[in-house]
Amino acid sequence: MASTRISEQLPPHIDPTQAPVAFGNRALPRLSLELQDPQLCIRQRALAALCDLVHDPERAYEAIHKGCLERLKVLLQDGDSSVRFKTTEVLYLLATHNVGREAFLTWDVVAPLSDLLDEPVDACRKNMHRALKMVAEFPAGAVCMVTLGLVPRLVMKLPVEQEEIRALILATLSYCVRVDALPALASDGVPMLRNQLSHPSPDIRRAAASAMVGISVPSEGKHKVCEEGVLPVLVKLLSDCDPGVTASAAGTIMNTAIITKGKYQALKAGAIPPLLELVGSEDRAVCANALRALTALAEAPCAREQLLEHVPLLKARLNHPAAIICRAAATAIRVISWTP
Repeated sequence: MASTRISEQLPPHIDPTQAPVAFGNRALPRLSLELQDPQLCIRQRALAALCDLVHDPERAYEAIHKGCLERLKVLLQDGDSSVRFKTTEVLYLLATHNVGREAFLTWDVVAPLSDLLDEPVDACRKNMHRALKMVAEFPAGAVCMVTLGLVPRLVMKLPVEQEEIRALILATLSYCVRVDALPALASDGVPMLRNQLSHPSPDIRRAAASAMVGISVPSEGKHKVCEEGVLPVLVKLLSDCDPGVTASAAGTIMNTAIITKGKYQALKAGAIPPLLELVGSEDRAVCANALRALTALAEAPCAREQLLEHVPLLKARLNHPAAIICRAAATAIRVISWTP
């Protein structure tokens, strides 16, 4: 008779780097316990298994309500870099779900997560910033970050971070300045953002231009944009190949041209010709912001005189299928055609 052979190979579909997951509703309570196990390999395997599970929103909800968030907050300070990396990955995955973002605020996860701003491992910092960006997209999350004083710390990280992480920081800042632009202004946010507007990476330019729109909303921001010489840079960006960049550049010019100093700086930089070119754009945000920027500039007599011959171009936008474009074009025509 043939002798019995026991293979040393693992059965198919079994990952030795992951903890075995218990059946049914026992899976996450067991993993939650293993996350605080003193043995490093058990913590690592539990985190690897949890990473797979929390892609599912139902599993993410269950993980949160089984106490995993409290365990993960502790693991952010773990002495092993692989544990910290996997912990930030799990937190990022949780932040992709609406229930996860709400839990970050309920369980006060943002503060301990932001303690990794000076983390030496690049992959950990990247996951941390990915999670912060996802939370900042949630309006209450952006308010939380502003309240915790994270904006000045994020601004100071812009010049020293690698490109991929810098784009994430700029995206997070763009959400935070919509809530309150003053902390960014007080941290020299305008010159920091201006330096990123000419970056070769379209992701960085797009995120920096978006943040500049928010920071130029308050009066202090408008004056700071003028003082730091940002408008000539923005006028050049009106010809950028990325529609997100051009839309935000036109939006910042629109905001800044509300004040007299902003109007004349934009006119001196030659903003009208590129803005007129953008009026014909098929991108709704680009076209609308260009029309609004021209409306703000047209309050200056010299700009009205220059724009009068281009009224037929603006009238062509009155039949646009988007109501927002029609209204913006009608307002621009009314302001340009005004006579004292």
